[in-house]
Amino acid sequence: MGDDGYSSSVWESVGYSEPKIIPSNSGHVPCVLFQPGNSSLIHESATSPALTSVPTKSSSPPPRSSSDSLARSSMSKRRDSIPIAVERKDTLSTIPSDVGSLVEPSFDENVLRALCEMDCGVPLLLDRIKQSMVSCREASVFLKKRAVFEEEYGKGLQKLARGTSEVYSMNDGKAGSFVHAWQSSMKLHEVMAENRIRFAQRLNEMSDELASLVKEVDKNRKQTKELASRYERALQEAEMNMEKSKARLDISSEELERVLLQKEGESFNDSALQAKPPGVLAGKRALGKAVAKGGLLLKGKNPGNIQRQEDDVRSRVSSASDSYRKAFTDTQTIRQEYFNFQLPRILRALKECADEIDLGTQYHLTRYAFLFESIVLSDGTTLVPFAPDEGAGLKTLIESIDSRADFKIYMQNYSYARGGALRGPRREGPAEEGFLPPLPTLGGAYAVAQPPHIANNGAQPPMPDRGRPTFGVDLAEQMVRDDVEIPQILEKCCAAIEKYGLHSQGIYRISGMARKVNLLKERLDKDLDSVDLDSDEWTSDINNVTSVLKLWFRELPDPLLTLGLHQGFIDAAKIENDRLKHIRLHERVNDLPDPNYATLKYFLGHLHRIARCEADNSMSIQNLAIIVGPTLFGQISGNGSISGHVNSGMADAAFQNKAIETILEHYTDIFVDESAEEGA
Repeated sequence: MGDDGYSSSVWESVGYSEPKIIPSNSGHVPCVLFQPGNSSLIHESATSPALTSVPTKSSSPPPRSSSDSLARSSMSKRRDSIPIAVERKDTLSTIPSDVGSLVEPSFDENVLRALCEMDCGVPLLLDRIKQSMVSCREASVFLKKRAVFEEEYGKGLQKLARGTSEVYSMNDGKAGSFVHAWQSSMKLHEVMAENRIRFAQRLNEMSDELASLVKEVDKNRKQTKELASRYERALQEAEMNMEKSKARLDISSEELERVLLQKEGESFNDSALQAKPPGVLAGKRALGKAVAKGGLLLKGKNPGNIQRQEDDVRSRVSSASDSYRKAFTDTQTIRQEYFNFQLPRILRALKECADEIDLGTQYHLTRYAFLFESIVLSDGTTLVPFAPDEGAGLKTLIESIDSRADFKIYMQNYSYARGGALRGPRREGPAEEGFLPPLPTLGGAYAVAQPPHIANNGAQPPMPDRGRPTFGVDLAEQMVRDDVEIPQILEKCCAAIEKYGLHSQGIYRISGMARKVNLLKERLDKDLDSVDLDSDEWTSDINNVTSVLKLWFRELPDPLLTLGLHQGFIDAAKIENDRLKHIRLHERVNDLPDPNYATLKYFLGHLHRIARCEADNSMSIQNLAIIVGPTLFGQISGNGSISGHVNSGMADAAFQNKAIETILEHYTDIFVDESAEEGA
């Protein structure tokens, strides 16, 4: 019966013959499983600092079932039935005192000691970790949804502020202190929107970290639960094997007793076998097993046979006794190691895992509260700064609007711009016509100055005509006549525009007053050299100068880009490939006559400098192309022709603008490389 015993440790039968490493994803030292028979390994595992740290990111298994509780109770009953008393030592006595310094200061050793004394310590911690996982997951979901709301709010506010600022710069709204306060308030809204977007990013990060923490904890919880289950199964199997060995020993002992009774001549019915207590094999059941083992009652009563039977039974009793003693020793060793070492380590791992997810959830919620407070305080300091050097707040900006001063400036500008048009009755005149002497004018800031060119009761001084018209004259003809490389009117107007209107809102987009534009055109057409564009008459509203320049381009007999090359420019603009489109438009520009090429280069260089100041004048390359595109290609007149020539239709308007936009975008590649006059 030697094969019925334990040839090796019980740990070997379940695969624990070598130390095994349980990996940990949380950065802690992995758990090590040792053979119970090797005391040196056990001592090393209990004293090594590496083993005092166990996986803290554990995973929680399902709640413990009733069958587990029954198994635990049956195990305790079997322990009580073992003849040799085994004291359950203090579960922390095997762990040296220096372990406490290696765990977190907040770890409660008294709680761990109480858990070790409880029969339900493992399922208690597993269920607790499961609850913590649910709470952590709910916090992660809340932060994710809150991040979505904050991101939508921030992006919406940012879009609203930028759109409002751009639309106001394109409309004919109030200027002066109002526009400064309005644009500054929109920038404050953009700052608050950016803060909300950053807050949403932080919330997303915290939500992802909490979700990752839940996954890691769930994984480690399952690993720890499986480890505890394997230890419990190993102990149960050891106790079952010990019970089987004890039963075999009882049967062999009964058989030996019957042989001895027969040898002494005593009756089997009067033997002490009938006095066996209930629960022990006796009577017919014992008799049947005895017959199966050796056929005791069927053998003859020859003394020699009885002696041989006695020797055989004694041998079996000795083998069963050795097997039972070994099984009992192994079971005692496994039980002591489980309750004194392995169970405390498992409970410590689960407790630290529960602490980690609880502390991690609380940390992120505390961080959320801090960030929420910070974003609210940031909005408050943006609206009402603490120090003056931090800028003006929203209320301060609104209060800085001076409507009275703005109206005074508007009156002065309006008077200069439209003072020449006498819309009402005459104020002064000769007495013989019934006019009274003029009343004294109001002094101070409200006195409206008359334009310098208004004299002699509104009559304009006569302008001599030099006989060198500029408008409606062929481009090449006037350049040859004046012996210039660039039209004089183009140079004169561009210089004034860059001097006084480079940072003007909506330059070239806003039209001038029709009366002033016609007056300037008339003067330039009669004597271009005598017109002073630096005078207050023209600098007060630079849009009059831009309107005159656009009018000069429109009245050219042949458009600047010529009718002959019109279709070539349109076809090149229709090309979808940007690089090929650039090349084809470059070729068309090179095909222009020399006067047209020089004029186009100078004018587009002027527009290119205006586009660089887009932040101030809100005129991007695209906006400029939309404005000057029809002007350079030729506009549709009332009789259906383009500047007196054949109309190509409004269908080409979009491609005209696209052609000018592409040439402006590649101005340096098309023009500057061919000449050293980059700043012309």
